[in-house]
Amino acid sequence: MPIVRTLAFISLFGLAAGASASSFVVTTDTLVDALAGTIDTMSNATSSVVDNKVVLAAKDDAASFVATGGAVRGAHLETALQHIRARMPALHADDAQLAQAILAN
Repeated sequence: MPIVRTLAFISLFGLAAGASASSFVVTTDTLVDALAGTIDTMSNATSSVVDNKVVLAAKDDAASFVATGGAVRGAHLETALQHIRARMPALHADDAQLAQAILAN
């Protein structure tokens, strides 16, 4: 009788572990897919702003800004920063981060 109970316990435990593992995989896949969709959307929105002519014209000013630790602020950079913030009001980045993003693209 104890062997039957042990086998039943092992069988139930195996089924429960399999259900938990498949549930974990489904949950993980769902989260990864949602995150990938968010990243793609943010990437597309950011690239469309950074590819803008106003922003591209600010590359030299952005380089000067970064190289001087923010001491030199050119007119093209100021215009680009205003343009980016107007197009993406939810973006919380300081001038240095935006200047580096302009240079990176």
